[in-house]
Amino acid sequence: MASKPKPLQMALHKVIMVGSGGVGKSALTLQFMYDEFVEDYEPTKADSYRKKVVLDGEEVQIDILDTAGQEDYAAIRDNYFRSGEGFLCVFSITEQESFAATADFREQILRVKNDENIPFLLVGNKCDLFDKRQVTIETATAKAGEWNVPYVETSAKTRQNVDKAYFDLMRMIRDRKKANGPTDRQGNRNKRGCLQMCSLI
Repeated sequence: MASKPKPLQMALHKVIMVGSGGVGKSALTLQFMYDEFVEDYEPTKADSYRKKVVLDGEEVQIDILDTAGQEDYAAIRDNYFRSGEGFLCVFSITEQESFAATADFREQILRVKNDENIPFLLVGNKCDLFDKRQVTIETATAKAGEWNVPYVETSAKTRQNVDKAYFDLMRMIRDRKKANGPTDRQGNRNKRGCLQMCSLI
């Protein structure tokens, strides 16, 4: 009796949320996951979420790790960064300091990943608070251009561009995986794939 073909494993894209404390990383994540805006919550240590979504007609899973912005957890961040395939780097448009901090986060990610082309999206959150804006669109766009990454402004409160940020990053991760060749079920590149194939021939 012929055995049934195994169902294709659904692609899994691992996204890491980074940014200073209080910029709205958790609010963005919860808005994307559950369509709800949570204004007051305890500072995050690290929470992981998984959701099935349809990306350009294909069912995939997104795994989101919402990390802490506080410096106390900086040492733990390296471990989180190693597991990520793409990064949403969030700042608040109402807080100049949080924008300045994105450079440190990017530097740390590049150091850990040792990869200049890692999928990375710069996100200016709280764009509904335009009357309190401290970081101009021009300034943020220029920084993103310098890093050669996309820039998106979001509002976790009004849901503006929330889906766009996550889906744009997932597309970058997917395209990167395709460019890098075969991966295992979890989306990790199989570096020995060629050797294994060649030894079978």
